[in-house]
Amino acid sequence: MKNSASKSSNAKACAKYASTERACEKQTLQTQAQQILPTLTTLFSSLNYSEISHQRISQQSNNNENDYQGLTRAQHPQFGRVMIKWQLTAATNQNLASLTLEANVLKSINNLSANQKRFQDSLFAIAPPMLAYETLRVQVLDQFSQLIISAMPYYLNGSLATQLNARNYSSLSAPRKYGFIVQSAHRIANLHSAGWLHNDIKPSNILLDDFLPNHADDSSIKADLWLTDFALAECIKTPSLASPAGTPAYLAPERWQGQSATVQSDIYAFGIMMTEILMGKRPFNIDSGSNEPLREWAIQHCQQTIPRLPLEYSHYQGIIDKALAKQVERRYQNMEQILLDLESIDR
Repeated sequence: MKNSASKSSNAKACAKYASTERACEKQTLQTQAQQILPTLTTLFSSLNYSEISHQRISQQSNNNENDYQGLTRAQHPQFGRVMIKWQLTAATNQNLASLTLEANVLKSINNLSANQKRFQDSLFAIAPPMLAYETLRVQVLDQFSQLIISAMPYYLNGSLATQLNARNYSSLSAPRKYGFIVQSAHRIANLHSAGWLHNDIKPSNILLDDFLPNHADDSSIKADLWLTDFALAECIKTPSLASPAGTPAYLAPERWQGQSATVQSDIYAFGIMMTEILMGKRPFNIDSGSNEPLREWAIQHCQQTIPRLPLEYSHYQGIIDKALAKQVERRYQNMEQILLDLESIDR
C-alpha cells in the first residue's frame, strides 16, 4: 500500500510539474507573439494583403533555433480571401523548414495538374492551389530570420473536423457521411497516384470547398474536398526510415514499431478517419492526463481490437476491418480497392 501511495504521489507531482511547464511555455509564447505578429502584419500589408487576422501561432525548436509557425487570414486584390501559412526559421534551416517541404510537394502536384490531362479533371484533384509562395529576410525578436509564406484560397466551411465536432455531427445524414468517406478516399488515391504519401491523414487536414446545407434528400449533394498540410509528405519511392511522425491518434501499428511509411500506413489513417465519420469519435483514445501518451497510443494501435460499428453502419464493417488490420499484409494494398468496396456496399 505504501508503494502504491508513493507511486500515486509521484504521478500527481509529475502531472502538476507538466501542467506548470505547459503554462509557462504558453505564457512565453504569448509574450513572443506580441512582438512577432505586429511585425508580420506590417510586412503582409506591404505585400498588398489587407483585413489581416492572425488565427494561430505555435513554436517548436529545431537545432536550438527558434521556429515559429502560424496561420493568418487576409484579403488580396488578386487572389481574394486567402489563408496564409507562414514559418519563421533561422536562415540556415530554410531548406529543412516544414513549410518549404510542403511547398515543394504542392509545386509537384500543381505541375502534375498542369501537364497531365487526367489530373486536370476535377475527379483527379488533390489539393487547393498554391496562390503565392515566397521567402523574405526579416528582423524580429532582435534577430534576423527567414520568413516563408505560402498562400492558398480561404474556405469558409473550414475542415472536415468542423463537421465532426459535437455541435455539427448530429445533423450529418448517412448519405452525407458516405460522401465524405468516398471523396476523401478519391483524394488520397489521387495523391498516391501522383507519387506521394501524405503521412498525416485526419479530418482537420481535409478542407471543404462547396459545402451545401442539408436538404430533405441530400443523396446527390456533394462537398468538394481537398487534402491539405503536406509538411510530412514523402515520395512513395523513397520513404524515410526516421522515427514515427504524424498524429498519434492516426498512426499505424508498424510506424510505432519503427517501420517506414507506406501506402498502407495512409490507408490505416484513413480507416481511423472513416470510423470517426461513421461513429462521431475515434476508435482509439487515451487519457488526456497520461504521463506517457506516446506509449499508450502505441498500445492502443498495436493491441486494441478493431471496433465494432453500430448496427446502422454494420455494412461498412468489412471495409473498416481491412483498413485497420494490424498486419500490413492483411490490410488493403491500395486506395482503389477501398473505393471499389465502397461503391459496392448497400447504402
